[in-house]
Amino acid sequence: MAATVAPPAAPPPTSATIRSLTAAGNHGAALRALSSLSASSAQLDHFALPPAIKSAAALRDGRAARALHAAALRRALIHRPTPAVGNALLTAYARCGDLDAALTLFAATPPELRDAVSYNSLISALCLFRQWERALDALRGMLAEARHDVSSFTLVSVLLACSHLAGDDGRRLGREAHAFALKHGFLDEGRERFPFNALLSMYARLGLVDDAQSLFRTTAAAFSPGGGDVVTWNTMISLLVQGGRCAEAVEVLYDMVALGVRPDGVTFASALPACSRLEMLALGREIHAVVLKDGDLAANSFVASALVDMYAGNERVGNARRVFDMVPEPGRQLGMWNAMICGYAQAGMDAEALQLFARMEAEAGCAPSETTMSGVLPACARSEGLAGKEAMHGYVVKRGMAGNRFVQNALMDMYARLGEMDVARRIFAMIDPRDIVSWNTLITGCVVQGHVAEAFQLVTEMQLPSSSSSTEDERCMPNNITLMTLLPGCAAQAAPARGKEIHGYAVRHALESDIAVGSALVDMYAKCGCLAASRAVFDRLPRRNVITWNVLIMAYGMHGLGGDAVALFDQMAAGGEATPNEVTFIAALAACSHSGLVDRGLELFRGMERDHGVKPTPDLHACVVDVLGRAGRLDEAYNIITSMEPGEHQVSAWSSLLGGCRLHRNVELGEIAAGRLFELEPDEASHYVLLCNIYSAAGMWEKSVAVRARMRRQGVAKEPGCSWIEVDGAIHRFMAGESAHPASAEVHAHMDALWERMRREGYAPDTSCVLHDVGEAEKAGMLRYHSEKLAIAFGLLRAPAGAAIRVAKNLRVCNDCHEAAKFMSKMVGREIVLRDVRRFHHFRDGSCSCGDYW
Repeated sequence: MAATVAPPAAPPPTSATIRSLTAAGNHGAALRALSSLSASSAQLDHFALPPAIKSAAALRDGRAARALHAAALRRALIHRPTPAVGNALLTAYARCGDLDAALTLFAATPPELRDAVSYNSLISALCLFRQWERALDALRGMLAEARHDVSSFTLVSVLLACSHLAGDDGRRLGREAHAFALKHGFLDEGRERFPFNALLSMYARLGLVDDAQSLFRTTAAAFSPGGGDVVTWNTMISLLVQGGRCAEAVEVLYDMVALGVRPDGVTFASALPACSRLEMLALGREIHAVVLKDGDLAANSFVASALVDMYAGNERVGNARRVFDMVPEPGRQLGMWNAMICGYAQAGMDAEALQLFARMEAEAGCAPSETTMSGVLPACARSEGLAGKEAMHGYVVKRGMAGNRFVQNALMDMYARLGEMDVARRIFAMIDPRDIVSWNTLITGCVVQGHVAEAFQLVTEMQLPSSSSSTEDERCMPNNITLMTLLPGCAAQAAPARGKEIHGYAVRHALESDIAVGSALVDMYAKCGCLAASRAVFDRLPRRNVITWNVLIMAYGMHGLGGDAVALFDQMAAGGEATPNEVTFIAALAACSHSGLVDRGLELFRGMERDHGVKPTPDLHACVVDVLGRAGRLDEAYNIITSMEPGEHQVSAWSSLLGGCRLHRNVELGEIAAGRLFELEPDEASHYVLLCNIYSAAGMWEKSVAVRARMRRQGVAKEPGCSWIEVDGAIHRFMAGESAHPASAEVHAHMDALWERMRREGYAPDTSCVLHDVGEAEKAGMLRYHSEKLAIAFGLLRAPAGAAIRVAKNLRVCNDCHEAAKFMSKMVGREIVLRDVRRFHHFRDGSCSCGDYW
């Protein structure tokens, strides 16, 4: 029998083996090889230990680093024959999270045995732990010894430290570092680009983006044939996007391509957010096409995440999901899951966001991060199908995220949306330090819950120095998000005085030209009845998006200027600055409805898909039904509704038809519309009230009583009428017939006097507005103290002489109050601006801007 030949034994590892394994990234194998080598003390030398220590650092293995430290001590290799072992250990301890051990090791190194690498390792370790001042002190110590040359590695760390120093110190030291780099040739052409790129980043972090751009534009390498280093271009694009200068970032991208520099994954991942913020969907699609042609780019998870985010940010959530689904599940990194979940949440697709969140961990095994929770918590708050929303708070605590500021902000937002402001305030109290996002989150919650006065008080508090510091730098100053949050609150309360204060702040802090702030100002002035101011802000904006155009078109329509609204629509469609969308057509059709422009409204409806690619949605069908219904063309409106697919999406259209039937007292069609609405929305009080109005106007009291009885059986309550007026910066509210206002007796007495004077001048109460079958005198008594009449009376008593009286109401103004306001405007010689839930009425000298078509 032949003897079995044993395979040759593997050669024993050497220091060269360890260096090779570390260089290849096989760090576990490198440490195992060193373990085999340790039996021979002759082989375990200053050549084997540094790469092994580097592998321990890469694995963040503190235990291995300490074992190697002990081995080096036993062999007296820490500082001799070179400092290489000690330097490697210093870096390893820092990367393993033990700064104290790293500093102790450096301090134990005799000064004469420290080299430039020792100092570079120390400075880098201090930067890793964000000890910026101490890192610069270490540099000063290095320079004081006058034996060590500053390398590009040193300079990169120093620039990073300078970029994180607050105030003028960072700018001064950063410019000194720039001068040092110039003097010693670190920025010369042909040298490595790391210091140059670090210098660009430093200027950007210090808020000196213009300096960064000037530096970039003056470098010959970037704009020479071939275009220089792609990393430099990427750095410039990234810092411009992070600085909010997205249009300039896009220009840099075009210059880069024109000079022949081939963009890589970092380029596109940096540039795509600019496409999202500028709503440049076409450029985003071009980038997507380039990515698809390059297999490596298509497989890049960072580029895929940026594409998902770009499509979601441009309201193309379906496209975002297709990109998401194209990436195989093992390749979906956490950032991609976050981008898709946040995209769904931002689009209001809460069920989809929650479903994807559930899949993320259960199927893909991807643990959620703080960013995930910040995106999913708003969806939890809004989702009607998710019970026990507060349980998400427990999930956050269990995951150890409760102390994260971003998660705390999301929790505040969730509780505020649920109406639990006390809980939101308690979370806010626990945040330290509070940043602008924390303040804005609580301010938004107050505005959403109608606590506008408290929101303004918070804005005052946020500008005070924090309790831990008395310096002005610690204050939080309102930004564009703060203003965008407050302005709708001013609009909802018809409080132009507060809105003007915000406008003044925006002008002083160069925020007026911000497209979102500008759009909110246009909306605020319009909803406060100041249409001329609204148009002035619109005209001054350097750039407007579809939201800005929609707001002004809607404003003209609400003020009864349908012709101007349609002209603005035509200007928008022809100008190309923004493309009309569904909301644009809703605004234009509403304007046609309020002004009786029936033919133009029908023309818009019939051409919107053909000319603008906007499909007729249920809301647009409801708008055209309203156009026809107000004009009395009820049969045509009915035919449009019956041509729709039956279902809940018909609610708005049936409601518009019911409103038209009330205006034109069509009992038969009104009963049909109300019947369908009672099936689809049995708990909506306005449907019952409109049918009661139709019956009451026709004198059909028994049927009116039967509808009210049905309301009681269903447990449906009519929302009480409420009107409010701003006088001297304070909001005053009035309810029909109420006496809770401190000046109630005075207001009622003044209303009595106005009433009698109006009666003498020919005013006759329109008692058809009263839904109860009582005597005419009692009906008139009910009408006399409607909430809008009381608010107007209060304004006449307290507003400055000659000032317009601006009143807002939560419901539609009734026929009688509309007629009374015409009489009062003529009697007192004052303009009365009344905003109801549907539109504005400007009363001057006895007539209304609506021409009684409303």
